[in-house]
Amino acid sequence: MAVITRTLIICLLPILLFGQSPLTLDEAVKRALEQYPSVRLSREQVTEASAGIQMARTAYLPKVDFLAQINRATRNNIYGMLLPQSVIAPISGPPNPTNSPTNVWGTATGFLVNWEPFDFGLRKAGVDAADAARRRAERAAERTRFEVAVTTADAFLTILAAEQTGASARAGVERAKVFHEVVSALVKAELRPGVEEARSGAEMALAETANIQAEQAAAVARAALGQLLGVPAAQIALHAGRLLEMPFEGATPAGPSELHPLLREQTASIEESAARLKILDRSFYPKFSLQGATYARGTGANPDFTTGGAASGLGPNIYNWGVGFSLNIPLMDYAGLRARKQAEVSRGRTEQARLDLLRQELTGQLEKSKAMLDGARRIAAHIPAQLQAAKAAEAQATARYKAGLGNLVEVAEAQRLLTQTEIDGSLSKLQIWRARFAVAAAQGEMEKLAEEASRR
Repeated sequence: MAVITRTLIICLLPILLFGQSPLTLDEAVKRALEQYPSVRLSREQVTEASAGIQMARTAYLPKVDFLAQINRATRNNIYGMLLPQSVIAPISGPPNPTNSPTNVWGTATGFLVNWEPFDFGLRKAGVDAADAARRRAERAAERTRFEVAVTTADAFLTILAAEQTGASARAGVERAKVFHEVVSALVKAELRPGVEEARSGAEMALAETANIQAEQAAAVARAALGQLLGVPAAQIALHAGRLLEMPFEGATPAGPSELHPLLREQTASIEESAARLKILDRSFYPKFSLQGATYARGTGANPDFTTGGAASGLGPNIYNWGVGFSLNIPLMDYAGLRARKQAEVSRGRTEQARLDLLRQELTGQLEKSKAMLDGARRIAAHIPAQLQAAKAAEAQATARYKAGLGNLVEVAEAQRLLTQTEIDGSLSKLQIWRARFAVAAAQGEMEKLAEEASRR
C-alpha cells in the first residue's frame, strides 16, 4: 500500500505544483517538434534556400547601371595605347602639345542596359540548382524532425521503464525490510546466529541501492526529455497511454521504405549535385549581350586647348546614345570548368555511394529491430509462468527459513530472483513497444505508432 501511495504522489506531484496535465507520447513528440531549437534552425534554412531561388531568377532580368560623376582635373593628353588597368584614369580628346597645370571641371551622367536574350539554358540551370538546394533543405528539415521525434520517444520510453523498474525495486525493498525484521526477531530470540541479522541488513541495503539506481535513471531520462521539450524536468508529467499494455501484433515490414527521411535527404543531395553539374555544362557556352547606352558629358576644356569660364563643365552639354550586340567566349575558362565538372561528377558518385550505404545500414537496423521485437514478444509470453514460479520459490524459501529448515542465503536469492522477475515482467510490454518503435525508426514512420501508443 505504501508503495502504491508513493508512486501516486510521484506521478501527481508535477500536476499539483505546476498545474500541467500528463503528456502522452504523441503530445511529447509534437511539443518537442515545436520547441527544440534544431527544428527551428532547419525551418529557417528552408526559408533561406527558398530565397535563393528568387535570387537565381533575377538573372533573367536586364542589368541597368546608372553613373553620375563630377571632377576637377588637368587636361594633358597624349597619343598611345594603355593596357586595361585600374590605376590611371583615361582622358578623352586630342593630345595636348604642352604640359600645363591648368585644370577644368568635368561631369558625366549616363545609363547602360545589358541583357542576355538567350544563354543556352545557363540561367534555368541556376534556378534549377537553387530549387534543388531548397528541396535538400526541406528534406534535411524532415530528417531533423524525424530524429527529434525518435529521440523524444526513446526518452519517453526510458522514463516509463525507469519508473516501472523503480516500482519493482521498491517492492523488493519492502520485502527485504520485512524479512530483516523477521531475522532480527529470530536473532533476539537466539534462534538464529547474529551474523544472519547482518547479512539480511546487507540484502536490504542492496535492495535500497537498486531502488536508488532506478530513481537516478528516471531523473536522467526526465532531464533528457526536459531538454527536448524546453521545460524543467520537475514539470514533466507523463501519461503512459497504451505503453503498459500488450500491443497489437501487426505485420513487420520487409525492408526500409524509400520515403525514409534519411534516404529522401540523401536523394535530394544527389539531385542537387546533378543540378550543379548542369550549370557547369553550360558555363562555357558563348555569352550574347544586347546592350544600350545613353550618356551626357560636360567639360571646361575646348578643342583649341583653351578653357571656358569658372563654371564651365559643371553641367553636361554633350550627349550620345547607342545600341549594340556583343559576344563573349571565355576561351581560357575551359580547363578550370573541366576540372570543376570532374570534381562535381565525383561528388555525385560520393553522394550515390552514401545513399547505398544508408540504405544498407537501415536494412540492417530493421533486421536487428525485428529480431528484438520477436525476442521481446517471446519473453513477454514466458514472463507469467516465470513470475508465478519466482513467487512460489520466495514464499517457500521464507517458510522454510521461519521453520528452521532453510538458510538465509536461500531466502536472499529467492527474493532477488523475484525482484528481477518482477522488473522483467513490468518491462516486458515496454520492451515490445520499444522494439516496435525501433522498427518504425528503421522504416522511417513514427507518427502512426506514436498515435497508437498514446490512446487514453
